[in-house]
Amino acid sequence: MAKDTDMLRSAALAYHEFPRPGKTETVPTKPYSTPEDLALAYSPGVAYPSIEIAHNEDAAYDYTNKGNTVAVISNGTAVLGLGNIGSLASKPVMEGKAVLFKIFAGIDAYDIEVNEQDPQKFVSIVKAIANSFGGINLEDIKAPECFEIEKSLVGQCGVPVMHDDQHGTAVIVAAAMLNAAEIQGKALADIKLVVNGAGAAAIACTRLLMALGIRRDNIVMCDSKGVIRDERENLNPQKREFATRRQGIRTLAEAMQDADAFLGLSVADVVTPDMLASMAPKPIVFALANPNPEIARDAAMAVRKDIIYATGRSDYPNQINNVLGFPYIFRGALDSRASVINEEMKLAAARAIARLARKPVAPELAALYGVRSFTFGPDYILPKPFDRRLLPEVASAVVKAAVESGVATVNPGDLKAYGERLSTEIRCTDAQLHEFISFTCPFKKNDER
Repeated sequence: MAKDTDMLRSAALAYHEFPRPGKTETVPTKPYSTPEDLALAYSPGVAYPSIEIAHNEDAAYDYTNKGNTVAVISNGTAVLGLGNIGSLASKPVMEGKAVLFKIFAGIDAYDIEVNEQDPQKFVSIVKAIANSFGGINLEDIKAPECFEIEKSLVGQCGVPVMHDDQHGTAVIVAAAMLNAAEIQGKALADIKLVVNGAGAAAIACTRLLMALGIRRDNIVMCDSKGVIRDERENLNPQKREFATRRQGIRTLAEAMQDADAFLGLSVADVVTPDMLASMAPKPIVFALANPNPEIARDAAMAVRKDIIYATGRSDYPNQINNVLGFPYIFRGALDSRASVINEEMKLAAARAIARLARKPVAPELAALYGVRSFTFGPDYILPKPFDRRLLPEVASAVVKAAVESGVATVNPGDLKAYGERLSTEIRCTDAQLHEFISFTCPFKKNDER
């Protein structure tokens, strides 16, 4: 493991430094080789679109790149598994997010690192620059401040805002739960769910799972102090929302007894084999602590042969990976010019992702991952990130939900034609896919099925 870590560190540092530092650049989209080109690109020609926009701000979507841009904004207070490392240290992560937006959804994303940890000041900064972009992706902002920040920005920026650590994760967890419940023969309304962790992602995931049909009185949430109970003092509003009055459970071990599903967004190795053994038949376990899950896959599979198990890691089956959702959610939001990304759009995305995992997988896609096939079942509950059908299917579902829920200001029209256009215009080459896969999961196991 130490050798693999050293290899990954060396490869990652070289990747970011050579042949030139960083992962993104600006590329002109118009001709620029003649004096006439430059006269149109800048002075004097540029005055004319500026005048049009001054008269009608919506004209910015016609004459600038606003309609295809997302700002990836962080203050660096909750970066990956690294914690509060500061805004500048978050820049490689935000650049990486910008790359994902581009290669998966054709969106031009710009990383913006804000050196401000005061929530109100951070909100003021983001609101002041939001008009430059078609959407705002908040990233790696610690809880509970992230709740206040997102709530303050949604609906006030004139463009859709989404904190991906909350809602991107929630969409993929919801899709995975839909399929896991189907495979295990469990009705969502009957599932007894234990959530370990009470941060931004855990709260958002639990809320969206409730919107899918899991009942509030069947949910027990735990934090580092044990079960979040109604009588506990000093609970923030988000934790109090999920406090339980159920008697006889104060520890994670007690909560796990007879539970149907476990969702972990906490710390490594907090779930023991005995806890897993105490769960109901055919359990669903999403152990999403990174890089090491709440219980290791080998340990989980040794205890329960009837389990469906998922992690956030790329080297095991059933990776809960936000890249399955956020590029396409924003693609649909941009193309419908949605004022917000609402619950209907998130649920539509989750259901579209879940449906795609149930469809046959082309041999070419399996070959990209070095395996013979993928078949819907316990070890394949989510599509792979490089399934090109994600873009048209998820973006179209998001557009449809935006239009039907009344938050779209533009209707792209025929969704089948819209999806086909996306598939044609936004497409990575097989060589690009191979290169990206080889870097993102260079030590993946050969037995993934």
